[in-house]
Amino acid sequence: MYNKKTIEDIEVSGKRVLVRCDFNVPLKDGVITSDKRIVEALPTSKYLLDNGAKVILCSHMGKPHAIFTEGFGLDKKEKAKVEALPAEEQAAAKAELLEKAKKNDIKKFTLAPVAARLNEYLDGRVTFASDIVGDDAKAKIAALEAGHAVLIENVRFDARETKNDPTMAKELADFADIYVNDAFGSAHRAHASTAGAADYLPAVSGYLINKEITVMGGALEDPKRPFVAILGGAKVSDKIGVIQNLIEKVDTLVIGGGMAYTFFRALGYEVGTSICENDKVELARELMDKAKAKGVNFLLPVDNVIGREYDENTEFKTVSSDAIPDGWMGLDIGAETQKLFAGAIIGAGTVVWNGPMGVSEWANFAAGTTAVAQAVADSGAVSIIGGGDSAAAVEKLGYADKMTHISTGGGASLEFLEGKALPGIACLNNK
Repeated sequence: MYNKKTIEDIEVSGKRVLVRCDFNVPLKDGVITSDKRIVEALPTSKYLLDNGAKVILCSHMGKPHAIFTEGFGLDKKEKAKVEALPAEEQAAAKAELLEKAKKNDIKKFTLAPVAARLNEYLDGRVTFASDIVGDDAKAKIAALEAGHAVLIENVRFDARETKNDPTMAKELADFADIYVNDAFGSAHRAHASTAGAADYLPAVSGYLINKEITVMGGALEDPKRPFVAILGGAKVSDKIGVIQNLIEKVDTLVIGGGMAYTFFRALGYEVGTSICENDKVELARELMDKAKAKGVNFLLPVDNVIGREYDENTEFKTVSSDAIPDGWMGLDIGAETQKLFAGAIIGAGTVVWNGPMGVSEWANFAAGTTAVAQAVADSGAVSIIGGGDSAAAVEKLGYADKMTHISTGGGASLEFLEGKALPGIACLNNK
C-alpha cells in the first residue's frame, strides 16, 4: 500500500530536520501521567541526533481554544453571558473571554513538560522554544548544533495549523532541510505540520510510521492465513468502510460491542434498549449478505450480558442474542460467545482487532474484551491491535508484549484498515 523513504534513506548529518511527532500525552496538573508516546518517538529522535542532525521537533497537545475560529471556543455559559449584553458590548466581551481562554489553554496544553521529559531520555540535548514560528523558535533553531534538538511549542496554538494553511506550512519548512513524519496518530489529518510542510521539503518517514505501514500494510496485502478481523465499539457507522474493506480480505469477520445490535435488528431480533442505529439496519443486512457471497465466516454474538440501565452497578444477566427483553440493554458478550470468538481466533495466522466487546471500563462488563485479548495473546498469530480502547485493554491486562503490533493511532489505524490514503503518509517521498 505504501513504499515510503525512511530516515535511513537520506543523508541527515549536518542537516536541519523538522520532525512531526505525537507528543499528545496525558497531563494532570501539568504532570505527565504516561510518557508512552514520548518513548515511542525516541528511536527516530536518537537516530537523527546520533547521526549529527540538527533536529526541530514539533507536535500538538490536546484541543486548545486557540485553534478555533472567531466566535467559537467559548462554552455555553460564557456564550450566554456574552449574548445577554447589549449588542455594542458583545464583540469586546467575546474577545476578552477568548483571550482568557487562550491563556488558560496555553498553560494546560504547553509542551514544556514534554521537553523536560525528553531531556531525561536524550541526555539534556533538547531546548524548548516558547513559540512556534516566532522569535524564540527562530533564535533557538538558528543556534542549534549538530546532535541537538529544539522542541517548538504546541502547533495547535496557531489557528492555521488545523487549516493546513500554506503560509504556516512554509514557515515551518523554512526551519529545515528535511521533513520527517513520525506521528501516525495524526497521519489521517492534513494539517500544516502533518502534511503541508512536506510540500516544501524532501519528506520521509520515521521509524514509528514505517513500522505502522509495514506491519499493517503487510497484514492487509499479504496476510498469513487464516486472516481473522475482530471489530467492536459502539456504532456500525464508525466502521462501515473498515467492514466493507475487510470483507474483501479476511477469512473470518467477528463483530462484537454495541455495533452487534444493529446486526441483530437486521436479523429480526428485538434488542431492547441496546444501542442500535436503525438507519443502518439495511446496510447491516447488505454487509452480511456480502460476507456470505464472499465466503467469509461472519460471526455475531450468540449470547449477551444485559443490564437494566447504562450504569456500572446495574442489575445484569446473560441471555441469548434472540431473547433480549424490553427495557434491557446489551453491555457485553456472554460466556458462549467468548468461547465462539476464541475458537475463531486460536489457529489464526493473522488477527486484526479494533474495538472492545462491551463496556470494558466497567468490571461487570469487561469479561468479553478480556477473553478476546487472552485469545489473541495465546493465538500465536501475527496480531495487530488497532489503537484506542483495544490497545488500552491489552496494555491494562498485561498482554502488550504478546502482540506483534499495537498501533499508536486510533482514528488513523481505522482509516488505514479502511484502505484510505492518509495525508500524513501520502505526502512522503516514495522509494
